[in-house]
Amino acid sequence: MARPGPKKHLKRLAAPSSWMLDKLSGTYAPRPSPGPHKLRESLPLTVFLRNRLKYALTGREVTAIVMQRLIKVDGKVRTDTTYPAGLMDVISIEKSGEFFRLLYDVKGRFTIHRITPEEASYKLLKVRKVAFGARGVPHIVTHDGRTIRYADPLIQVNDTVKFDLEQNKITDFVKFDTGNLAMVTGGRNMGRVGVVTHREKHAGGFDIVHVKDSLDRTFATRLSNVFVIGEGTKPWISLPKGKGIKLSISEERDARRKRATAEQ
Repeated sequence: MARPGPKKHLKRLAAPSSWMLDKLSGTYAPRPSPGPHKLRESLPLTVFLRNRLKYALTGREVTAIVMQRLIKVDGKVRTDTTYPAGLMDVISIEKSGEFFRLLYDVKGRFTIHRITPEEASYKLLKVRKVAFGARGVPHIVTHDGRTIRYADPLIQVNDTVKFDLEQNKITDFVKFDTGNLAMVTGGRNMGRVGVVTHREKHAGGFDIVHVKDSLDRTFATRLSNVFVIGEGTKPWISLPKGKGIKLSISEERDARRKRATAEQ
């Protein structure tokens, strides 16, 4: 017999590791509502407000916060506690004057990255599809489920567009090309930032992209995991702590020791 409908629960152990939920604080985790981002690539507002920002202690308090219409995602009020915010989304709490952009750290976890009000007015979108719709109207589909009609004809799949959230318009775009800065959004190099050096084409398989970070370390990942975030070596968005540079365990230990001695 088939399943009688959509799943409505999510066990805590099955929740994505990027949410950083502990094992023992209950059986279940908040299951993200259907929305612009996939379940395993999103962060529900409950986890963000309660577990990350610690603005609420319980799920009921999160409901009380969002029902006051205080939380905006990409400039729109969201009252769903399990609304799926995802990569590059701007979460604004105007009452406290705080703005956040959802980005991954180098360990593949969603990080709290505070941004300025000026930066909160736009976001970057990766182009997933370029097509013609009814009556031959050209449109692009982006990684967060937006359909934008009559975009610049030079924009291709895998390019990145800068999208103004107030005017709902594309203000600029950057091509997916060697020499441009990119962030890895999937795989074991998730959250790393570097310059695209080479693209291997595999007919019938997955194209592989080679990336070099600012410490001249190279790594490779699938094309679908690469999100261009700037032209040349200058990023169009501010980067979280660590600037997308992955350190080895021993380098992390040395950095911790240096900080500890500096504080003494």
